[in-house]
Amino acid sequence: MTPDDIEALTFDVFGTVVDWRSGIMRESAAVGTRHGFAVDWAQFADAWRGRYQPLLSDVRDGRRPWVPLDQLHREGLEQVLAQFGIAGLGEAELVDFVRAWHRLDPWPDAVAGLERLRRRYVLATLSNGNVRLMVNMAKRAGLPWDAVLGAEVARAYKPSPETYLTAARMLDLPPARCMMVAAHYYDLTAAQSLGFRTCYVWRRDEWGTGEKHDLPADHGLDLVVEDFGELADRLGL
Repeated sequence: MTPDDIEALTFDVFGTVVDWRSGIMRESAAVGTRHGFAVDWAQFADAWRGRYQPLLSDVRDGRRPWVPLDQLHREGLEQVLAQFGIAGLGEAELVDFVRAWHRLDPWPDAVAGLERLRRRYVLATLSNGNVRLMVNMAKRAGLPWDAVLGAEVARAYKPSPETYLTAARMLDLPPARCMMVAAHYYDLTAAQSLGFRTCYVWRRDEWGTGEKHDLPADHGLDLVVEDFGELADRLGL
């Protein structure tokens, strides 16, 4: 692969571009402070994120109709509030709590790295987040997307093939001219199986541990980088 083989970079967002865990901890702790809840907010954030894949699977596997991620985040929130014994939040506060996922901060290298990459490539989200979530996040964090694509556009959640193929089709490119950028190996192997180029980003502190274990030694991906600055370097920018 050479840098000229690629025309577009498509990005996973949660964990790859933004630090979801710190943001959800911060927003949850703010709710707790207002109401006097004594909770381990790191455990709360992990539990809320832990509801993500099971809820996605219900849609992906056809056990329920399509719903956007904001709705699934709301259902996950209600489950986790019950798990931690938190009650008494009003409807407006619950709606705003779900919107915490719209207010996540980018990793320190993300905005500058994306700006460098955008000099040559079309940049698009390829996220399970719904369009309004991605737009709100981008406006707040200054993420310079050229297009907001992903699950809601395809009406399919990753790693369903249609999610990736719809993004390539909307960009008017064959998958081989697109590079999927993600901090999650399963996401990249799904894209790679459809012809996408692939780049793994080591977001070692995604779960607050300082280490990740999902990338095998024999991974078969095109690139593995520490951050978006290194990705720009590797692509000659």
